Amino acid sequence: MDITVQELKERLSKGEKLNLFDVREPNEYAEDNIDATLIPLGELSYRMDELDGLEEEEVIVHCRSGARSARAQQILEENGFTNVRNLIGGMLEYRK
Repeated sequence: MDITVQELKERLSKGEKLNLFDVREPNEYAEDNIDATLIPLGELSYRMDELDGLEEEEVIVHCRSGARSARAQQILEENGFTNVRNLIGGMLEYRK
């Protein structure tokens, strides 16, 4: 199940602790980010150990438009993650 920008903004504004990951490139992250943990999509498969223990927890992934994070969602689900949510529209939608 994906997550909307509105839901994410509400939860962040409440100070909720989220497992939020940005799968864009470092230069994109440096330009604009929402304090997510940066794990570029190309590095995700060999940085899985950083996500140990989150397999059963909600994990939210985002990118610029939602395409790379949809791929990240698929990779995570293939690796046993059961509650991965993709931010619909990515940062483009978030900054509207």
